[in-house]
Order: sequence, then structure tokens, then C-alpha cells
Amino acid sequence: MKIFLHWIISAIAIVVAAYIVPGVTLTLGGAIVGAVVIGALNILIKPIIIVLTLPINIVTLGLFTLVINAFLVWLASLIVPGFGVATFWTAFFFALVLTIINWVFHFWNRP
Repeated sequence: MKIFLHWIISAIAIVVAAYIVPGVTLTLGGAIVGAVVIGALNILIKPIIIVLTLPINIVTLGLFTLVINAFLVWLASLIVPGFGVATFWTAFFFALVLTIINWVFHFWNRP
């Protein structure tokens, strides 16, 4: 049940972030599937990329993680039909807004 709630919250966060950031095209199905794909990419690929880019991440004090998140959003937009990102900078700002929205939603959901 908790995974389903997290999935719905992520889909809502994607819809809100797509509404805020210009250059993102989204359908309702694209938001739902996009939440699953972004979650899967964060679980499977992100740790590998974080380890491979650890020196640059240390030098930038962790800010390079935003670039990694933008890359994963861009990769998800290539995989998911109904979810499109115009440019890398659009993906960057989308990932930034998505991170902030997810943080706020999960802050409210804490026990």
C-alpha cells in the first residue's frame, strides 16, 4: 500500500512540475508510467552513475547530482510515450522542481 501511495504522489508531482516548467509535454498516462520509469531509473541506474561521477560530485559539493537527475528525466522522456522534454535545460529545471515537490509531499507524509 505504501508503494502505491508513493507512486501516486510521484505521478502528481510530475503533473505539477510539468505544469510549472515550460517545454514539458505530458498526458495522464505518461505521468503514471513516467513515475514508474523515473523510479526504476533512480533505483537501478542512479547509484551506478553516482559512483562513477563521485569525484566531480565531491568537487561540486553534490550539485552535479542535479545534472544526473536531469539526465535521468531526459532518459525517461525518451522511453515513455506521452512524456516529452524539449531540451536538456528543460529537463534540468523539471528535475529541480520535481525534487522540491517530492520533498514537500514526503515532508507532509512523515509519521
